[in-house]
Amino acid sequence: MVRPLDWQLGSPLKQQPLTGITVLDLGQIYNGPYCGYLLAMAGARVIKVEPPGGEAMRGRADPPLSYPFMMLNGNKETVTLNLKSDAGREMLRNLARHADVLLENFAPGTLDRHGVGADALTAINPRLVYAAGTGFGRTGPHRDYRAMDITVQAMTGVMSVTGHDGEPPLKAGPALCDILGGVHLYAAITTALVRRERTGRGAVLDVAMQDAVFPSLTSALGAWYVSGGQSRRTGNHHHAWAVAPYNVYAAGDGHVAIICVRERHWLALLDAMGKPELADDPRFTDRATRALNMVATDAVVEAWTSTLSRVDVFEVCQQHQVPCAPVQSLADVLNDPHLLERGALAKVAHEHYGEVALPSTPLRFKDVDPPAVSLPRNAGADNLQVYGELLGLSADDVASLVDAGAI
Repeated sequence: MVRPLDWQLGSPLKQQPLTGITVLDLGQIYNGPYCGYLLAMAGARVIKVEPPGGEAMRGRADPPLSYPFMMLNGNKETVTLNLKSDAGREMLRNLARHADVLLENFAPGTLDRHGVGADALTAINPRLVYAAGTGFGRTGPHRDYRAMDITVQAMTGVMSVTGHDGEPPLKAGPALCDILGGVHLYAAITTALVRRERTGRGAVLDVAMQDAVFPSLTSALGAWYVSGGQSRRTGNHHHAWAVAPYNVYAAGDGHVAIICVRERHWLALLDAMGKPELADDPRFTDRATRALNMVATDAVVEAWTSTLSRVDVFEVCQQHQVPCAPVQSLADVLNDPHLLERGALAKVAHEHYGEVALPSTPLRFKDVDPPAVSLPRNAGADNLQVYGELLGLSADDVASLVDAGAI
């Protein structure tokens, strides 16, 4: 079904890639909503289905619209629906007849217990792609474990390789399990839609955050197989202690990250530092020797970086083609001119926060720009439009459902 919005009109070549796809987004917190946001920014009509009063993430802040909710739920329509009521469940069944995709990230079996799980809804609409994002999957001995980002990081091994030797395991700062899970859920949905074009049938998808995060352990697992066991945690150093320089170094006003993977990077860094004579120093003759003398290698680099600002170190390294980046603060990132010029971030006016920076989509097509970033709508703002269009309900019908607690 094509959403009747102006930005979706025009020639097929100029339409968004997923124009005509209707998605019921029952996602909550981060995982499901990010998948729904990617689908919306690719042109799908995404209808966010929330309980009456709205998803809990709306109210984590005062004013009652948290930044994470804004970040993950713009560009969607929103309806309210009480799945604990018979009328609400029947409405979801009827909505599923009109949908191409239903996505959810409840605990496994939640919607099945309400009679609106994958089997029930795909029986009603065999073309439906039912996409479930979970922490540990819909099958397997860990299926019913409570899954939040930190628990998945713990179970996946991410925390065991993060931090410094001799200190407790450390979680990664970003919600990487939720977001990587959402990205893989998006990939599974679009893959299933391609298959549906060939077969005419939908799919039931099972995308676990733990499965999605495992490949991020590549370097750590490489070190594990080389050493025959788990190595000490390395902080900002290389997982196998095999590359130097490979660290974060103090600058005059913060820190910079520098890595020399190839010998030419090291020689270029020596030129950048004005220390070409160190090429003949027996402590630094090759990568293996520098790794064995890592403390001395880092000391040489930091003696140089600490005399300059982050920007100066970065610019000199760029001139010499040495891999380097300033460690940017959140304020730096929110105002990064590169992200703003590319349109990866958009500044949007908000009545309480003022101007906020929100992400667009990392999925770019050369021949069509992504839609403009918009703020989430109030919970249930589209009840009348969506239920009127898809279910044929009148304004009085919708009002009666509100009174009955069904929406």
